[in-house]
Amino acid sequence: MTTAGSESRPTRQQEPCRTREVLDIVGDKWSLLVVRNLSQGPLRFTELKRAIDGISQRMLTVTLRSLERDGILTRTVRNAMPPHVSYELTPMGKTLRQATAPLLEWSITHLTHIDAARATYDARPDTSPT
Repeated sequence: MTTAGSESRPTRQQEPCRTREVLDIVGDKWSLLVVRNLSQGPLRFTELKRAIDGISQRMLTVTLRSLERDGILTRTVRNAMPPHVSYELTPMGKTLRQATAPLLEWSITHLTHIDAARATYDARPDTSPT
């Protein structure tokens, strides 16, 4: 018999599957770059767009909406002409930044090694499985 409140709670077996949703945030390169850039304080959309090389306006919009929905950042609109919209990490977003900082630092440290490994791999003769 289940109680009224227990039906919506995931079981222990479902919880690992639900963590995949969280890992989608962490595994998304644009989300991590937005979080990293907001770690120093609130930024406007154009400031974020300028700071994140290669992100399109549409992808930044989608990423910001997703992070806001997940409680990682807040969107603040100030009445001005033109309207002033800024984005800021929530306390949970700040903990995400702390948790992912080593991963971002690792990627920066090893970028040249990865580039070299890719060049070596790409230069090899075709090694498709037989």
